[in-house]
Amino acid sequence: MVHRRSIGGETVVFGNHGALWGNAMTWFDHDTGTIWSQPIGEAIVGPLKGTILELLPSTLTEWGEWKRLHPETKALDAPGAPTRFALQQMSIVVALGEDSAAYPFPELTNVANDTVNGIPIAVVVQVGEGESWTVFSRTLDDGAIVELEFTESGDLLDTVTGTTFHVSRGTGISGPLADQTLDQLPGFTSFAKDYTTFYPEGRMWEGF
Repeated sequence: MVHRRSIGGETVVFGNHGALWGNAMTWFDHDTGTIWSQPIGEAIVGPLKGTILELLPSTLTEWGEWKRLHPETKALDAPGAPTRFALQQMSIVVALGEDSAAYPFPELTNVANDTVNGIPIAVVVQVGEGESWTVFSRTLDDGAIVELEFTESGDLLDTVTGTTFHVSRGTGISGPLADQTLDQLPGFTSFAKDYTTFYPEGRMWEGF
């Protein structure tokens, strides 16, 4: 997940607190020493307790695909090691306002068209050598609401109008709505057993 690191218009510097809360990382901010929960971006201990950072749209994809779509991107070249976090063990969480839903990765064999907090969304998972996922809004600029599924070529098809969209960027490719783009929405991954720790009233998606 990606959060906006500003509070009241001031840019904040965060560091790794080194402890877990709800089996997830915590941060501290250098100005006040407040401790923050990474998944929900909320201050849990300290002077800023209760403050919530804005969650920003992001996507998880392989570096080669990202570089192909965004060739001017620069990245930190640092040594790393394989992670023990496999997407097959995770759920994709969409939290909008007071409502949230978790989508178990293994069940996402097609596009999950759903509604969270009254907002039509689509959870899109690309399964392959480099597994990746994105969350899109299904409401377009003109107010039209699309129903998406994968095409044989792996793009997205609106079954209502026959418009196709790029699977990663959400840009229109062909059809009546080809001049429009699917807006990306915030989402993040979580172990299913930890989801209810942060969202006790949250909903588990029941599948197709």
